[in-house]
Amino acid sequence: MNSHLKQIHPLAWTIIVGTMFGRMATSMSIPFLSIYLIKSMGASPAEAGMVVAVSSLIGVFASFYGGYISDRIGRKKVLLFSIFSWALVFIGFAMANQIWMFFVMNALNGLCRAVFEPTSRAMLSDITDPKNRLLIFNLRYAAINVGVVIGPLLGLQFGTSQSGAPFIAAGFVYILYGLVLIFQFGRRSDINLGRATTAQSVSLKGAFAVTSRDRTFMYVLVGSIFCVLGYGHFSSTLPQYLELSPSFGNGAEMFTYMLSMNAVVVLIVQYPLVRWFRNFPPAVSLIVGNAFVASSLLVFGLFESRWTMMLGVIIFTIGEVLMFTLMDLLVDRIAKPELRGTYFGMIGFNNMGNVLAPVIGGWLLTSLSAEQPLMIFLPLALMTACGIPFLLLAHWKMRDLNIDQPADKQTPAAS
Repeated sequence: MNSHLKQIHPLAWTIIVGTMFGRMATSMSIPFLSIYLIKSMGASPAEAGMVVAVSSLIGVFASFYGGYISDRIGRKKVLLFSIFSWALVFIGFAMANQIWMFFVMNALNGLCRAVFEPTSRAMLSDITDPKNRLLIFNLRYAAINVGVVIGPLLGLQFGTSQSGAPFIAAGFVYILYGLVLIFQFGRRSDINLGRATTAQSVSLKGAFAVTSRDRTFMYVLVGSIFCVLGYGHFSSTLPQYLELSPSFGNGAEMFTYMLSMNAVVVLIVQYPLVRWFRNFPPAVSLIVGNAFVASSLLVFGLFESRWTMMLGVIIFTIGEVLMFTLMDLLVDRIAKPELRGTYFGMIGFNNMGNVLAPVIGGWLLTSLSAEQPLMIFLPLALMTACGIPFLLLAHWKMRDLNIDQPADKQTPAAS
């Protein structure tokens, strides 16, 4: 393990640490956005759901372009532009005083995330040896969850559900992150900045055609949409349910503890789960993870006590780890090297699940009320499980192409 850590590129460490602090700052505010809109802005659950959903809706369409353009003009320019733009967006959140302003700011938030995420993952892949990519993607995922452990607790202390001040803090964190990256780029002359020669000759339409004709990848994409749909209810439908349900006195406080517990459980179970499931093809991990997330939604609907809700968080978190720790590796394995950023961008279409989650959840809460949790969460669980057949098809297709080796094995992407 130590020898592998020493082989990690310094820029990769910068991105991982920056991701941790960036996600910590974001987690102080964004997870509480729907509660803030309901309590402080007088929004209805459906209105809050629309504001939350627009971020993912923009991300669905912008992610592909963000990954593609990083292949064309280079990772450096795209990373820096998205980070500093993101900082301005969070400052805009703090200044917003109308629901429509939050709608616009969250749309821009989704745009920045959609451009930054595939570019940063593609750069991590560019500067990391294939044998170390499972490690680097898991370090990135662990960094995200370290940030999510601390962020909500800080947000609760700052009164995020009633104040916009933490948005300012998030903006300054991203400014600092961008400045560190500028310094890092200036020091390193051995950084592969993307701009694959083949990708430069491929048009946006051509890149879209290449990825959309990749049947294996499309099975993964459709299956992962349902995975993200189930995952998205944790940060959209669940906090609204907790705030509106008569069974819970302080929804914001309860959700804060659930967020932090989610992140702590990730840090506890990630290493043993990844160590176990690296002996299986990556698609198997996503299938099992989907089943766990669907089961957790059932638990949220069946029981209305704090302890059973925490049990649901544990089940949900196991599913989350299994779905997302090997997702990047799965995409990296399928992707054509010269279009790696494009593939990582294209997988961003799975954010359609995040678009649908708050809309469907908000509609169910408005139509049925929070006093009927089973009627709300049972349909959500069934919709989540619809991803399993597509992931099975992906697994069988990868087996036919001989790229379904266990996760700690690296083979060239299918042509």
